[in-house]
Amino acid sequence: MDRQEVAEKISTMGEVDILVGIPSYNSAKTIAHVVKAVEAGLFKYFPHCKSLLVNSDGGSTDGTMEAVRDTTVDLESILIDRKADQFRKFVTPYHGIPGKGSAFRTIFEIARDLNVKACAVVDSDLRSITPEWIELLIKPVLEDHYDYVSPYYMRHKYDGTITNSIVYPLTRALYGKRIRQPIGGDFGFSGRLASFYLTKDVWETDVARFGIDIWMTTTAVANGFRICQAFLGAKIHDAKDPGSDLSAMLHQVVSSVFNLMEEYAGVWRDISKSEPVRTFGFAYSVGLEPIHVNLNNMIEKFRMGIRDLDVLYRAFLPEPLLESLHRLAEAPKNRFLYPDRDWVRTVFYFALACHRRVMSTEHIIKSLTPLYLGKVSSFVIETWDSTADEVEQRLEELCLAFEKAKPEWIELWDERQ
Repeated sequence: MDRQEVAEKISTMGEVDILVGIPSYNSAKTIAHVVKAVEAGLFKYFPHCKSLLVNSDGGSTDGTMEAVRDTTVDLESILIDRKADQFRKFVTPYHGIPGKGSAFRTIFEIARDLNVKACAVVDSDLRSITPEWIELLIKPVLEDHYDYVSPYYMRHKYDGTITNSIVYPLTRALYGKRIRQPIGGDFGFSGRLASFYLTKDVWETDVARFGIDIWMTTTAVANGFRICQAFLGAKIHDAKDPGSDLSAMLHQVVSSVFNLMEEYAGVWRDISKSEPVRTFGFAYSVGLEPIHVNLNNMIEKFRMGIRDLDVLYRAFLPEPLLESLHRLAEAPKNRFLYPDRDWVRTVFYFALACHRRVMSTEHIIKSLTPLYLGKVSSFVIETWDSTADEVEQRLEELCLAFEKAKPEWIELWDERQ
């Protein structure tokens, strides 16, 4: 089904109040639970709204699309009255570059064509989604007129290390909004914002393959849309040891953040401090699945990177920072401390190297991996006995270090080479 066929098929539906999109690829084992939670949430919390579930699939061969079509929920068993038959499903393959961004584009186009008031997208492999997630992602848009609802999850202290060490503190310092999980994967947004996303010429770029989450968040913030976040509890997924091979994901996410930093330099230059965003939902502690951390492996990869990539680093990292990194590479495990100030400078000089095009952007960003592992190792050592609240306070200190350094960034960014 091509774009024209999709448009023709949905044109018979008339206007829709709420759209929930589920991008998928070979998710047959998990997607039925997600569909049930979405349907139950729509009937329970928005019984009088006309709603549509859209499965935008990337060519699954395991029966994912069939699972969506065949899944129903027994509303009576969960004490929900089916007040009106206003729920429909639409299952379609997406077209374009393979990736989550292309799946989102299809969802945005359907939302625009049906003049949808409020939308949400949720991952197809969620094990922890409940009907309440749909209320929390949609209601701030419908009733409080927010344009973008970012997810706020309770996560293990060593889960989401790319978010914690780079994406959250850097995005917060740049754009001035304390959006705790800017690459969470599950979002609410207005029909107005969906239409705005479609005006951006990114659908033949890496945004269509990956990077869509941070692109959506940053685009909404940088263009002045109303932003909030919603506490969803735990996000249960296949969490990874931060010392495992995350280099591809790190490259994808950091590339997106740096590209957006380039695009919106005129916005972030004028922002001097950060502020909280409104948070919906009842925050509570949850039991979290343990995450194995191979600390020795991460430290060894850091030391190898310092040794093997020294010539490359000397092309764009200042000498005092290089000296500090070499001292750290020689430090014993019990004194392995990567100071926040050095890490902030590391991240910014990598961004600056991409901005100045000192060499291939791919080479620059891929060489960040061992340094990132060094910072994560230091963080693990510092917080091994810390509670979740203590870890969050430690991350707050890192965020403030990013914000404090921002005037220096602006001065260096604007220097003529």
